[in-house]
Amino acid sequence: MSRPFDSGLTPRLKPLPPKRTAVLSILDIGTNKVVCLIAKLRPLEGADLLPGRTHQAQILGIGHQRARGVKAGAVVDMDLAELSIRQAVDAAERMAGVRVDSVIVNLSCGRIASTHYSATVQVAGHQVADGDIHRVLDVGASHSGRDRRAVIHSLPIEHTLDGVRGIRDPRGMLGRILGVDMHVVTTEGTPARNLMLAIERCHLGVEAMVATPYAAGLSALVDDESELGATVIDMGAGTTSVAVFSNRHFVHADALAVGGAHVTMDVARGLSTRLSEAERLKVLYGATIASPSDDRETIAVPPVSDDDREGPHQVPRSKLVRIIRPRIEEILELVRDRLKASGAWAEAGRRVVLTGGACQLTGIPDLARKILDRQVRVGRPLGVTGLPEAAKGPAFSVSVGLLVYPQVAGVEHFEPQSFGRGLATGTDGYMSRVGRWLKDSF
Repeated sequence: MSRPFDSGLTPRLKPLPPKRTAVLSILDIGTNKVVCLIAKLRPLEGADLLPGRTHQAQILGIGHQRARGVKAGAVVDMDLAELSIRQAVDAAERMAGVRVDSVIVNLSCGRIASTHYSATVQVAGHQVADGDIHRVLDVGASHSGRDRRAVIHSLPIEHTLDGVRGIRDPRGMLGRILGVDMHVVTTEGTPARNLMLAIERCHLGVEAMVATPYAAGLSALVDDESELGATVIDMGAGTTSVAVFSNRHFVHADALAVGGAHVTMDVARGLSTRLSEAERLKVLYGATIASPSDDRETIAVPPVSDDDREGPHQVPRSKLVRIIRPRIEEILELVRDRLKASGAWAEAGRRVVLTGGACQLTGIPDLARKILDRQVRVGRPLGVTGLPEAAKGPAFSVSVGLLVYPQVAGVEHFEPQSFGRGLATGTDGYMSRVGRWLKDSF
């Protein structure tokens, strides 16, 4: 039996021509919600303050459904996940009046991890040409797909020429040894394959898979943050994912299988109430920093049972805060410790941008400033028009970031021989690849 992800790669997307209008569809699959956006991307005229943007996205249709069959970003019930995807896509299609055939989808499962590689080639002292750049990128990308993991992104960070670092474009320069530093983001093959299968069962193709924290950063960061260094923390329901940007490059990714749903579970257990009520109490009254009035203010907590004789009991709001705060502290401390252990803490700069639905709890930015010792702001999707008011918050940063990704996809580089015939760009050969994965799986 051949190993999963024979090519070592998730589907690749053709770069979006900078002067061409296009209609794209994205699918943001999370633990708590499934979002489908259909948007028209029009070329931008003039400079703007958003990194990598060549187009302005105008939303044509949006579908928003509660996620079912998904846990920590991974499919755990194929039938329920398929139903949620179908309903979200159908709602977006009806609103936009456009049929969706393929989507760009986010990926937060499978223990996302970053690896950095360096490679060099000889250029014999002549001027660096396009062929030399492709040669060194091919050498750098040849490390991709090892250890039975699937490659999501393969990004050149910087070039070197005879040891001189920080060269963004070495074309036309003289030197003997041309080098490149590559950032490769990988995931476990099985969760990614099952996510693709759930989408394929809806008769949809997958144009590309994008790491959730990368999409959040593309949506929420402004140019100066991307240049000077910033950490994006996307706090979802089932996962908290992290991306580090420096010198306008995506240089580190990580993900933790803990998020807002774990806070809800803590509240349900601590107050002995149903999960639906715990979510309501968390949203309405939850906070991570106590106020002087919390001991005097009481909230009604419905019981777990449906017995009418057992009415709601009253608890001080301070008790809810004491339940929520330790879990948020744990998440932020895990992020800090993982960044320090990876070595990315030094590149992360002094700026943290929080996105995701779970970051909206009162007091989280202040708590993050204390634990991370960084400037913190809440990030919202930037540079998009036509979003309904309810979709302009941090919970939709990843959704909008998936619309930005085609504008920057051209910078990625993958070893040509890893694709096999007909798999160099776009979705060419996609059906044959899905067939191989299904054959390997069943």
